[in-house]
Amino acid sequence: MSQETPSHNGTITSIRGSVVDVRFEDYLPPINSLLRTGKDNRIVIEVWAQLSTSTVRGIALTPTQGLARGMAVTDTGGPLKAPVGKGIRSRMFDVFGNVIDRGEALKDVEWRSVHRNPPSLAERSTKSEMFETGIKVIDVLLPLERGGKAGLFGGAGVGKTVLLTEMIHNMVGHHDGVSIFCGIGERCREGQELYHDMKEAGVLPNMVMIFGQMNEPPGSRFRVGNAALTMAEYFRDDEHRDVLLLIDNIFRFIQAGSEVSGLMGQMPSRLGYQPTMGTELSGLEERIANTASGAITSIQAVYVPADDFTDPAAVHTFSHLSASIVLSRDRASEGLFPAVDALQSSSKMATPSIVGDRHYNLAQKIRQTLAQYAELKDIIAMLGLEQLSLEDRKVVARARRLERFLTQPFFTTEQFSGIKGKTVSLKDSLDGCERIMRDEFQDYPESSLYMIGAIGEAKKPDQKKPIDPPKEVPHATVAHAA
Repeated sequence: MSQETPSHNGTITSIRGSVVDVRFEDYLPPINSLLRTGKDNRIVIEVWAQLSTSTVRGIALTPTQGLARGMAVTDTGGPLKAPVGKGIRSRMFDVFGNVIDRGEALKDVEWRSVHRNPPSLAERSTKSEMFETGIKVIDVLLPLERGGKAGLFGGAGVGKTVLLTEMIHNMVGHHDGVSIFCGIGERCREGQELYHDMKEAGVLPNMVMIFGQMNEPPGSRFRVGNAALTMAEYFRDDEHRDVLLLIDNIFRFIQAGSEVSGLMGQMPSRLGYQPTMGTELSGLEERIANTASGAITSIQAVYVPADDFTDPAAVHTFSHLSASIVLSRDRASEGLFPAVDALQSSSKMATPSIVGDRHYNLAQKIRQTLAQYAELKDIIAMLGLEQLSLEDRKVVARARRLERFLTQPFFTTEQFSGIKGKTVSLKDSLDGCERIMRDEFQDYPESSLYMIGAIGEAKKPDQKKPIDPPKEVPHATVAHAA
């Protein structure tokens, strides 16, 4: 447990669910102070408001069963703290810094407050740099920003976790960085599966996992993101390493804040959200930054309520993101993994001043080709490929080869697919796309470009290729056949 120094005692005067009022005789704890009460001091309360010169109102971060008026409360003398240090790597934590992986006790760690200010503008790096992931479709079409925030949108079963796991693998292997997974409102099943997946993939030694599970009180879920960022800031500022911070799900952070706001009796804002949503989200997101000593790059799963992109939670989250990665169920059903929908996804980094003219122009041509193919799919389904003009047929051939070249075997799925994982440099990815756009591979079967790394791995028709092509059936074909 954290290094707390008990200083003052108080008495519980009121309990309403997770809201607890505590009276102190000659002392008033500051906002964000941590109070302990109950049997063995197991119940933890965080001070949220000072009601008078002697009474504070707090939100319990643990269940409040067994509490009663008149019970003694101990002020720990400080805020909620998180463990930092080399000893936290490969471990799994809860919001209080307790290890929950049934491993040995923590050694050589320091405890720091989870309430920290974002780096000032003077400390931030003003240079926009690209964060290379080694994944072709992301590096070419949706470049991520080093020290930036990317949103990952996708339903169940389209490859969100696999993509996150692969990014962790590449981060550890090629960036000499640390990955931190923060589960906000996660199901315990998902956390357990992720832990075993990471262990089997061999990426656990340079990784930290912290969870505020779905069944925990809103106060606990609301603070777990701050605890994860305190850990990330240690690796950035003290060890001068790049950090990949994965948050699943940022919407649940806003949701927990809304629950806490309701418990505290605040007047709800638009659509029932808390009036302080913008401030709370900014306080978390602005700590994810690029400084002279290192960078925290974040990829955040974003749930959009009822697919309404005008929802206040979605609008406030989008304003912080530098890239949006949309995973498509249609592409996943065609076997095109990673199932990134290039036409719906976007990145603010895809400008000539950052990625260069060659990369920018090539990405625009690829988008244009894929967009033309999407428009032609219905015509192909109804009339057949033969009815298209020669130029349109070339566009279709290029687009289909690009789609297959932008698939990639992952290290984290080797045991399932039997195909060795590949990391592809940005240079090789751009070269491959450029050569496909120049029709250099029009004599190659489409299947020769499927699930390969660099373009040099494509086999000619007379060479043996042990990979089956994906089965692609346009939706309109199915409907037409029916």
